[in-house]
Amino acid sequence: MNTKELVCLAARLADDKKAENIKVIDLGGLSSLCDYVLIMTATSKPHLEAVEEEISKKLKEIGIYKTNRDGADSLQWRVSDYGAFLVHIMTQDARDFYALDKIFSFGTELDFTKPVKKAPAKKTVAKKPAAQKTTKKTPAKKAAKKPAAKKKGSQTKTVKKSTKTTKKK
Repeated sequence: MNTKELVCLAARLADDKKAENIKVIDLGGLSSLCDYVLIMTATSKPHLEAVEEEISKKLKEIGIYKTNRDGADSLQWRVSDYGAFLVHIMTQDARDFYALDKIFSFGTELDFTKPVKKAPAKKTVAKKPAAQKTTKKTPAKKAAKKPAAKKKGSQTKTVKKSTKTTKKK
């Protein structure tokens, strides 16, 4: 599941537990904090705990765990950090006071009740196997034989001895 599917699943789980005014906000890479924010209203402390527990339990079942949590002792606001998305469960008073809806108004609200459309799969063309290169053995070029360069000072003189013998008369 991608992050969008996960945050929409969390929103549907909250809806099943009768959370109110649920909003999924896509921040579309505009925030370094997270990619999505899920904001909802709970009617009481037991309701707040039940919604938080349901989301946490169901996401754990599919291997998604909280990286952080805040507000365990709070009667009005709980925040669960799932890395790429944050879940804010608040009472109406806290929601009115902190106005997270306005803070994140630069994002786009998603309809979590509709199935998440997956991005079209990229078409991959099967690559043809690379043609094997054949190496032709060509006769090596014969190196042109050049006379060896003579070094100065190391020239040797050859003296020709005459083989003629002179006869004495």
